[in-house]
Amino acid sequence: MTFLPKLPEKLLVRAFILLPVALVFFLKSFSQDSSHLRISLLTCSPGEELYSSFGHSALRVTDTTTHTDIVYNYGTFDFYDPDFYVNFVKGKLNYYLNTESFREFVYAYEYEQRSVVEQELSLTGDEKIKLYAALRNNAREENKYYRYDFLFDNCATRIRDIVKTNVSDSLQIPEILPKEQITFRNLIHEYLDNNKAWWSKVGIDILLGAGLDAYSTSEQSMFLPDYLYKGFDGARDGQTALVEKRLTIFTPPQSTGNTDSYFTPFIAFSVLLLVFILFSFSPRRLSLTILDFILFLSTGLLGILLVFMWTGTDHQLCRNNYNLLWAIPLHTIAAFTLFSKKLLIPVYWKLSAVIGMLLLVLWIVLPQNLNESLLPLIVLLGWRSWALGKRK
Repeated sequence: MTFLPKLPEKLLVRAFILLPVALVFFLKSFSQDSSHLRISLLTCSPGEELYSSFGHSALRVTDTTTHTDIVYNYGTFDFYDPDFYVNFVKGKLNYYLNTESFREFVYAYEYEQRSVVEQELSLTGDEKIKLYAALRNNAREENKYYRYDFLFDNCATRIRDIVKTNVSDSLQIPEILPKEQITFRNLIHEYLDNNKAWWSKVGIDILLGAGLDAYSTSEQSMFLPDYLYKGFDGARDGQTALVEKRLTIFTPPQSTGNTDSYFTPFIAFSVLLLVFILFSFSPRRLSLTILDFILFLSTGLLGILLVFMWTGTDHQLCRNNYNLLWAIPLHTIAAFTLFSKKLLIPVYWKLSAVIGMLLLVLWIVLPQNLNESLLPLIVLLGWRSWALGKRK
């Protein structure tokens, strides 16, 4: 016969009291998360190519029951599509949700020497199951494609929206903007300035119109992966933080190379202005006329491109573009009339000069923030227009 040791009476009383409490805690924990899922946000640093200049976001789902570790990536496009460039220009480029293993995803960013950080989301079991089901439904062939929009429908906004839709209705996104009344253009410039991408900056500022100067809300700013990271990092569901853990997956070694370039657009356009000034003192007027022809033909062709991007494509941000005040499409025709003495030709050039001068005077009050690197070019266009208008 086996005899059990006699337990002290106080220990039995404590066990009697604590056992129900422990049982309730166990059942509550089990009911909160029996999904065996772990879902986290992956944020990748900017790359060297223009399309990767603003970073990248993806969702990672780890399932311990099936032993899978999958990344759901909304930022995928088919570069080898024969209609890729046509659709890109027309604003009809489709992105799609791609799935790949976590190891393959990280390897690509290790190869490009771009950092990857992870934020594990603090979700209930039901929320994880619901979010996972939504991701798998989005990844189906008939659902995975979407029309890409740089500000309002991209790899980061898709994640923001699907998480908000499938977690608690009380999820609150904090104020994450560095200051009040910051525009979308300001947010984009922050990245381009940090990367010293001066030519990309002036190209974007020329191509994209006044819509980019609208003020952004904190939630809208999450179209940028870093701001999605900040938004999730401070988001709360009642008293519970959305992010449970943070982990650095990969950090590239610090680059020691100097990538600064002194051939900025402002310097380039200033040099161009100086070249015209030097040729204006030359007794050989033909050389200056040839330069005028190239200048106004090129500017006019650029204006035609801006008109096409405004009226002939689905790019909403290319509309209402005030760069057309200096990149005048009619310059394309006027460039071939430099030797003409018809009465209306000098009037056209004088009108062009007046528009250029008004543009400089009204620069800071325009609805669109024009790139300051263009100032030497606009001065050049105004000066040469006036000179052609006075030619006899």
